[in-house]
Amino acid sequence: MAKVTPGAFIRQVRQEASKVTWPTRKETLVTTGMVFVMVFLASMFFFLVDSGIQFVVKQILALGA
Repeated sequence: MAKVTPGAFIRQVRQEASKVTWPTRKETLVTTGMVFVMVFLASMFFFLVDSGIQFVVKQILALGA
């Protein structure tokens, strides 16, 4: 591995950072909104599945009582 001087390293970092394409404010807001919607949908799905499993287990355990 070739050794790079600190000055050359900083120049390379700046060069690579200039290639970064940052999202617009609208893209960031839309993406953030979609993340919140998907988190809500996933939590509701798992809540319903958990409630269903809980119901079934209670019914099975009630048979033995």
